Amino acid sequence: MTKRERFQLFLENKPVDRVPVAFFHHFIPFGDFGKGLLDDAVFEKNIQGHRLARQLFDPDIAKIMNDSLFFMPLDVSFAEKASDLRKVEPVSMQSPFVRRSLELTKRVREIYDGPDAPPVFITSCSPTFVLRNSLSVNGMPNVGGDETRIKGFVEEDPEALSVAVQSLAQGIAEFNRLLITEAGVDGIYLSVNNQAGFFREDVFRTCIAPHEKAVLDSANRLSRMNLLHICGMAGRANDLSLFTDFQAAAYNWAVHAEGVSLAEGKKLFGGKAVFGGFQQTGPIYQGSREELEQAAWTILEESGQLGIGLGADCTVPADIDDVRLAWVQEAAAKYANR
Repeated sequence: MTKRERFQLFLENKPVDRVPVAFFHHFIPFGDFGKGLLDDAVFEKNIQGHRLARQLFDPDIAKIMNDSLFFMPLDVSFAEKASDLRKVEPVSMQSPFVRRSLELTKRVREIYDGPDAPPVFITSCSPTFVLRNSLSVNGMPNVGGDETRIKGFVEEDPEALSVAVQSLAQGIAEFNRLLITEAGVDGIYLSVNNQAGFFREDVFRTCIAPHEKAVLDSANRLSRMNLLHICGMAGRANDLSLFTDFQAAAYNWAVHAEGVSLAEGKKLFGGKAVFGGFQQTGPIYQGSREELEQAAWTILEESGQLGIGLGADCTVPADIDDVRLAWVQEAAAKYANR
């Protein structure tokens, strides 16, 4: 069974020779995130990281980690009051960021070419993440950044937030179109979140969700295999019910942050394909081979093997030995052949 055949059957909830394995990690230090636009060494290191990793692990599903171009540039220097958010404009498709992103995507895409090439996805950050990151001070959203400003804006004028998110969503949707049609990825891996209820439920449902769903819907018109990653980490959980009407081919969430197993989540998302189950650290990162195998088998015992993939709550540590990911593939094959 080829990787693409296995993945398609996984999406269709049909039997596979073994469940697919989908683990991802970054390739450059966090301090270098976003520096690839101006620093060629960082840009090249980002690409080379994929090449070196594939020598150790031949993935069932590949995700291009655009670490060196992680932060979509957005000028919000003019935003002094909430109403100013109505002036937010999406990134231009002629910008250096977009052209550089297309170059990175095409070059990494080639690394995964071959007679049994896996489906390849590109990380797509939600418009809300782009806005929050641009308005955050001294750090990323949920990673030490001061988000006092955006919280004040939301309380002052939530409709202005909606206008900004909609504008950004239109730009991101067009960017994704180029990544799929011009750079040749199979689909997007859209990362969304409302960790720890950052936005009130009513604000999220009315001012954010419609526009983030529009990003996914736009990609769905180009590809039938777009994935939704509901990013929860370090105990900051999401209310998964906020995302059940996001139309993706398969879903991933932080099983251990949300406390929702793959089996439970599969029901929540209408029986569609789901993947994950492992913590980011723990057995996958530092357990013995036997412990890792047992962890994989425990997940499969509970969830079954139809429409199930093994992966992690979010990215695993960047310094992980990629051979360990191959061990999960072997554990999945051993479980299937019992």
